[in-house]
Amino acid sequence: MARLALLSVYNKTGLVELAKSLVVEFGFDLISSEGTAKTLENAGLKVLKVSDYTGFPEILGGRVKTLHPQIHGGILARSNMEEDITDLANHQIHPIDLVVVNLYPFEQTIAKPGVTMAEAIENIDIGGPAMLRAASKNYAHVTVLCDVEQYKPYLEELRQNNGHPSLEFQQQCAFKGFLQTSAYDSAVANFLRQESTILPHWKTMGVYLKTLRYGENPHQSAAWYQSGTYSTGWSGATQLQGKELSYNNLIDLEAARCIIAEFTDPAVAILKHTNPCGVGVSNTLLSAYCKAFAADPISAFGGIVALNYPIKADVATELTKTFLECVVAPGCDDAAKEIISNKSKLRLLILPDFISSPKEKVKIIAGGFLVQDNDNIVMDTSKWQVATERKPTDEQLVELLFAWKVCKHVKSNAIVVANNRTTLGIGVGQMNRVASVKIALEQAGERAQGGYLASDGFFPFDDSVRISAAAGIKAIIQPGGSLRDQDSIKVANELNLVMILTGVRHFLH
Repeated sequence: MARLALLSVYNKTGLVELAKSLVVEFGFDLISSEGTAKTLENAGLKVLKVSDYTGFPEILGGRVKTLHPQIHGGILARSNMEEDITDLANHQIHPIDLVVVNLYPFEQTIAKPGVTMAEAIENIDIGGPAMLRAASKNYAHVTVLCDVEQYKPYLEELRQNNGHPSLEFQQQCAFKGFLQTSAYDSAVANFLRQESTILPHWKTMGVYLKTLRYGENPHQSAAWYQSGTYSTGWSGATQLQGKELSYNNLIDLEAARCIIAEFTDPAVAILKHTNPCGVGVSNTLLSAYCKAFAADPISAFGGIVALNYPIKADVATELTKTFLECVVAPGCDDAAKEIISNKSKLRLLILPDFISSPKEKVKIIAGGFLVQDNDNIVMDTSKWQVATERKPTDEQLVELLFAWKVCKHVKSNAIVVANNRTTLGIGVGQMNRVASVKIALEQAGERAQGGYLASDGFFPFDDSVRISAAAGIKAIIQPGGSLRDQDSIKVANELNLVMILTGVRHFLH
């Protein structure tokens, strides 16, 4: 028997082309599981089914296919060890030179609406990860390919090295194999944890995706990891142009996505250093962008822009009038792409799904990490309490809701001054709340007259209410919960303000 290649794949992209090259150019014999064998046979290739090779049929509805000593002995045998060679000969096992395997689509399965536990369980691959691990362990003697993107480089290795890949290439493939099984097991474990109320509250982490140029500063190294084995979120976004994404770009893009996900009407958020410098909502995307930009055009320079509707030519024209680091939207038509292409350094990304968010947030600390639920609580305005004698109009409730949604995504202590569904001033991350109030009002200036103010936390004293009223604010929204709430409410009544208590705090550290 010639050199053996074992092919057992769910994703059959590029399979036939790879198999033909293995047979025609390099004289491999092929063995495959049932489904893969059928694809190869339909392409006119000669292939030996695993069940015929082992003399043992697939059983348990396909749950057991490749879990056999004939397979794993061939994968794990070391060609330079006499004991292994003797074992192979005694048991009539042929060494396997190449293992090509990818796994059941577990993550895609559990992402489907209404998936049952039984469906999820049946899409947990057992034989595939076992072969991946075995071949990766024995990389000095076996090559393992678990990604269709590896097929062409592998064939080039064979062509350049007299039919045998380099040890360095095989080690790289082993690394990829263990990453694949690690991410796959993590996805299964996280799913089972989420579906159970009795399992321990622990979480497995993601898998390495790529090295970034540096972290927040040039002297800090950084890498990008993705959750699970297939690309979602930012790892699944399409970058149409511009330089490679940096660590800071990705952090800012995620902050922008979180804000935009709050709105269904056309909305635009412009961010710097994870905080919004301008957010606008309107009836058209162009109007929303103009609102967001006008909110703070100085800070918008070099910013990150997120838009929740596809970009058309009119918006693209406005985007190119200032220097921006990144622009992301769910789509971009050809005319808009052509206009934006004139700004070749601008990173333009397409992210079809702005809504899907991680369920948890992770922060690293010395000796471990912290995990908390993401702040994805649904805003229930029916539970808001009007604390003042003056009641809000329907129009005022719309404006207060806008300010409250934006305030949720500003670093604490957070204050947002807004009107006409546009941010006018934002106070960020001060050590005391009244300082944030002053910053937001100063930034808004005369535009604060008749405006609305949102605070992510309660007012410990009534000074913030007095300062807001003096600047012309006519309605305030805040969570309440201070021992001195009545002081703030009393002053709001004296000054004829509207004050709403949401009962929900939105700190963002």
